[in-house]
Amino acid sequence: MTAFKGNKQALPVKYCEVCHRPMTWRKKWEKNWEQVRYCSERCRRARSRPPSGA
Repeated sequence: MTAFKGNKQALPVKYCEVCHRPMTWRKKWEKNWEQVRYCSERCRRARSRPPSGA
């Protein structure tokens, strides 16, 4: 990825596997962007939990 120049629309986007919310690339994820699958710790924990219901 090239250096960030201030245009946030040019950043790559992925969608969370659990809630399907968009996740924009972050500097924090630079080295492991390919492995990022969940938008939050809550979604990561809920990934394999069966749906609760009646």
